[in-house]
Amino acid sequence: MYQWRKFEFFEEKSAGKASIPSEIPGQILCCASGRGRIAVGCDDGTVGLLDRGFKLSYGFQAHASSVLFIQQLKQRNFLVTIGEDEKTSPQLSSICLKVFDLDKIEPEGSSSSMTSPFCVQILRIFTNQFPEAKIISFLVLEEAPPILLIAIGLDNGSIYCIKGDIARERITRFRLQVEAVSDKSLFSITGLGFRVEGRTLQLFAVTPSSVSLFSLHDQPPKRQTLDQIGCDANAVTMNDRLDLIIGRPEAVYFYEVDGRGPCWAFDGEKKFLGWFRGYLLCVIADQRNSKNTFNVYDLKNRLIAHSMVVGEVSHLLCEWGFIILIMSDKKIMCIAEKDMESKLDMLFKKNLYTVAINLVQSQQADAASTAEVLRKYGDHLYGRQDYDEAMSQYINTIGHLEPSYVIQKFLDAQRIYNLTNYLEKLHERGLASKDHTTLLLNCYTKLKDVEKLNKFIKDDDAVGEHKFDVETAIRVCRAAGYHEHALYVAKKAERHEWYLKILLEDLGRYHEALQYISSLEPNEAGVTMKEYGKILVEHRPAETVDILLRLCTDGSESTMRRTSSSMHLLMLPSPMDFINIFVHSSQSLMDFLERYISKVKDSPAQVEIHNTLLELYLSDTLSFPSVSQRNGGEDRDLKVISAREVANGSVKESKEKYTVENKDVKKEKDCVERQQKGLTLLKNAWTSDMEQPQYDADLAVILCEMNKFKDGLLFLYEKMKLYKEVIACYMQAHDHDGLIACCKKLGDSTHGGDPSLWGDLLKYFGELGEDCSKEVKEVLTYIERDDILPPIVVLQTLSRNPCLTLSVVKDYIARKLEQETKLIEDDRKSIEKYQEDTASMRKEIQDLRTNARIFQLSKCTACTFTLDIPAVHFMCMHSFHLRCLGDNEKECPECAPEYRSILETKRNLEQNARDQNWFFQQLKSSKDGFSVIADYFGKGVVSKTSTDPRQIP
Repeated sequence: MYQWRKFEFFEEKSAGKASIPSEIPGQILCCASGRGRIAVGCDDGTVGLLDRGFKLSYGFQAHASSVLFIQQLKQRNFLVTIGEDEKTSPQLSSICLKVFDLDKIEPEGSSSSMTSPFCVQILRIFTNQFPEAKIISFLVLEEAPPILLIAIGLDNGSIYCIKGDIARERITRFRLQVEAVSDKSLFSITGLGFRVEGRTLQLFAVTPSSVSLFSLHDQPPKRQTLDQIGCDANAVTMNDRLDLIIGRPEAVYFYEVDGRGPCWAFDGEKKFLGWFRGYLLCVIADQRNSKNTFNVYDLKNRLIAHSMVVGEVSHLLCEWGFIILIMSDKKIMCIAEKDMESKLDMLFKKNLYTVAINLVQSQQADAASTAEVLRKYGDHLYGRQDYDEAMSQYINTIGHLEPSYVIQKFLDAQRIYNLTNYLEKLHERGLASKDHTTLLLNCYTKLKDVEKLNKFIKDDDAVGEHKFDVETAIRVCRAAGYHEHALYVAKKAERHEWYLKILLEDLGRYHEALQYISSLEPNEAGVTMKEYGKILVEHRPAETVDILLRLCTDGSESTMRRTSSSMHLLMLPSPMDFINIFVHSSQSLMDFLERYISKVKDSPAQVEIHNTLLELYLSDTLSFPSVSQRNGGEDRDLKVISAREVANGSVKESKEKYTVENKDVKKEKDCVERQQKGLTLLKNAWTSDMEQPQYDADLAVILCEMNKFKDGLLFLYEKMKLYKEVIACYMQAHDHDGLIACCKKLGDSTHGGDPSLWGDLLKYFGELGEDCSKEVKEVLTYIERDDILPPIVVLQTLSRNPCLTLSVVKDYIARKLEQETKLIEDDRKSIEKYQEDTASMRKEIQDLRTNARIFQLSKCTACTFTLDIPAVHFMCMHSFHLRCLGDNEKECPECAPEYRSILETKRNLEQNARDQNWFFQQLKSSKDGFSVIADYFGKGVVSKTSTDPRQIP
């Protein structure tokens, strides 16, 4: 004890001014704390309740004679007392137990002005089965309210226990025997202590010569002797861990359920023991000077937190955060613990930093307070230039102290090892920022400590637990030239973009980058290809195209057979998503798209792919690899350079000239091949059974026109039925044979052609300005055959060409004149016949109007019997019996059908005259439109006046 340091961590608050109120005149025999008050029991049977200012709240008469023991319950506002009452009979003991409900105050009687709480129950402790003895100790345990367990220690080595609902007197009594009674002074129950752990209930029992433990959950309870030494009354207490503490003159002993624990050698008779917030309280009698010393021990830190000389102590209590000593003269000493800041300031002034650290840790101070103490200790060591030990303290502050505070102190290059250690700990605890990672890696690189760098970077848990910022580590390693370390971090953290950036930009390992992309999931591979595909295409075009094909077609043969599934194709990337990576590699793009369409026939992006391919096929600016890369035979060809050229020093010029010429030949050949591919694509993507092409037809026309691709234009114009544009192409090229062949194909009306093309062709030859007699004669043949143009138009058209002679059209004109003469003769005969018929009809009409008609028929036309009256005669010279006509008396039955047919025909002609669409359709489909119009006039339809302006014939 004498080696322990003493500190004044406590201070007296009352300063000797507090005392038991004068309203309590009797001698205090027992005290109890709890629920924010102190209960005192006196020898006159009264109980007083003191508030925080040690003023009497109220008092009441609990027992008739004296109050021996008192205890306040924690869970309910109950007060349990043991005292002496008046004897009602000689057989009954005067000692009884009472339970008061302090929440129910009622007047005691009219004869007294005092009020008392409601007495819940009164129990006689001693009965016939439990003989009377002197009570030495008393303890109450609230098991589960309203169930109480009361233990009463006697001077005969027995413990009387009362368990149950005391208020309703539903109780059971049992006795626990510690030792056989031989000497009461050795076996009195001087101390009791309950220990509750879960459902396990145990009771410590202390005598002057033993320490025992009863297991109350066993039936009957089992007793276990823990030690063969004991103590006197008031030298027994329990700590926060429910360990039993007893005080003897030589030491203080701790007991757990399995026996004696640690002991502390504190000399002197222990008159009182207590436990307060982890401190051991002892009132020790010094036999040498007959004085009492009150000590507060901090057992964890091995220091005396407070020590003072006191008078005769009668009771030791703890309440309101104070230690309360009640003296024999009724004075009260109130001792309070100083705040943590005051205690630490006291230690800091004496440079007792280790004690301060132990203090805050033992009292379970918050982490921030502990870190502040460690920081001050670290600053103290740093000031003494003990950098290693200072850093060990600063490391313990990680998580609470700002790292920049420590880093700033150790930025000196001579302290780089300490700084590295601190930064490593920051990363291990996952508290490092990007700047800390940068600083640590720079420390490693500055120290050239590759081993530590490897451990930091390649630790199995480093990347997975994110002990450092991955992106920062990669960036610093790249800047310092540690590309392999940066590569490892990127791969471990699955940062594909960084991994590929290092492989491609720093290391130039293109093949490895392609293998890495192949190992990724399709979605991730697609993203990386979009970002880095441009570099890969530039250096490894073939392998890059293979990977793109696998991404866009799922790579398997079964997928190739499933390409008709539109849903499956929609789930795959489109080739058009990657077109931007081929911005400088048109040849690779063309290869990629060609291979794709050869495998996937009905891609959703088929139109865009065909459009792109057409642009590549027809473009004259497609970039090509150098000739030396594409043709390995160039050097062999150059070997034939003559010795004379070598001698003349013209080898270089000859080589350059040969290279340029060979390159031009290759380029021209490749251009022709691509145009042929373009024509094939145009035809295959727009077959005869397709309504619409699998490309943008307008865009294809523009591409063909821009690149002067005649074959493609001809195909597109023909498919788009732009026949006049087709022959315009031949006219522009002055291809007369092709022009005539095209008109033969496209001008045949029987196959849906346009016969008017022959007229355009004749007009072309008429304006040509050169001799084309052979072609004109052939064109006239088809114009004459299909009667496309009138002869006068033919003559007018050909008359514009001064190189054509009359002999070109002589035969044609002769045949046309002969045909026209024959037609005129036929028309003249028809006119004469129609004139004769018309004159005959007019004569007949005149005769009917002016002369009488004699009916000479003697028989009925209908029944062939002799006519008799009544009879009906018609102007058509038919006669009928009236009875044979029936209801129809106005029409001749014989002539009516023919007459109705004529009327119906006339009505149909009038109806057709109102149908404009039908008229113009006939006019358009007829070779001779004039004949259609003349026919309408001849039938008198067109000349008839119509009242409806919409009825235009």
